[in-house]
Amino acid sequence: MASPESVTIVIPAYNERECIGTVVSGLRAAAAWHEVLVIDDGSTDGTAAAAAAAGARVVTHPYNKGNGASVKSAIRATTSEWLTIVDGDGQHRADDVGRLVARLGDYDLVVGARSPGSQATSARRVGNAVLNGLASYLTEREIPDLTSGLRGARREYLLEFIHLLPNGFSTPTTTTLAFIKAGYNVAFEPIGALPRVGTSKIRLARDGAKFLLILLKVITIFSPLRIFAPVGAAAFMVGAGYGAWNFAYHDRIPNGAVLLLMFAVIVMLVGLVSEQVASLRFEGRR
Repeated sequence: MASPESVTIVIPAYNERECIGTVVSGLRAAAAWHEVLVIDDGSTDGTAAAAAAAGARVVTHPYNKGNGASVKSAIRATTSEWLTIVDGDGQHRADDVGRLVARLGDYDLVVGARSPGSQATSARRVGNAVLNGLASYLTEREIPDLTSGLRGARREYLLEFIHLLPNGFSTPTTTTLAFIKAGYNVAFEPIGALPRVGTSKIRLARDGAKFLLILLKVITIFSPLRIFAPVGAAAFMVGAGYGAWNFAYHDRIPNGAVLLLMFAVIVMLVGLVSEQVASLRFEGRR
């Protein structure tokens, strides 16, 4: 179990003046953390001043870079063994943060898994369920909440993957997938999310596609055959079936069937080469 003194609470914040003071005060009262660090991502509403007044250390970006860029700034700016990332919009309870931190040490990454009913809209619940299902298939492990912003992790391991983290809102997705595929110990702690203060910066149509692309990108880096193998197998079955049907009824094999079979072979070969490259990335890991 990680002691609170070894944990830095990180709060990425962009225009969250309405609630950032309450969030910081509540977390500071919950335990004797190493520090509470607010990354002010170019806010224009006085977020930095409100956070500092509540007792947080503040690192300010000169302009808005994105949630992921804020997390990367926090990883570089602190020296504690553990980081726990908390949203600055008032969604996370201090007692949930405490329960999550209590599991650090046994686990290298602990993610706060929100109950479906606590997520904002039905459209977002459906979108998250689709992403969770796809991520579970790609990682071969059940992932109840891929995009939760509440998570605690070993700073050393976050540094290992910092080059993979996007500057936008897909950092939770990337860290979850990277830790699982790298073989680190990952746990999901059930939490409830409160209604956020203010307006969400995430847009389902725009950011949902980004989440999906990030998911596919990270799995392609770590375990590419989970993507290439099903595509190749599907192309092979369609090509073989199309060719067999035409041969049986028309006594010929059409060019389309041949192209599908060639495509299947090429995809499988690329997948195998990619899998070997992915394995080499981890050769000599500590």
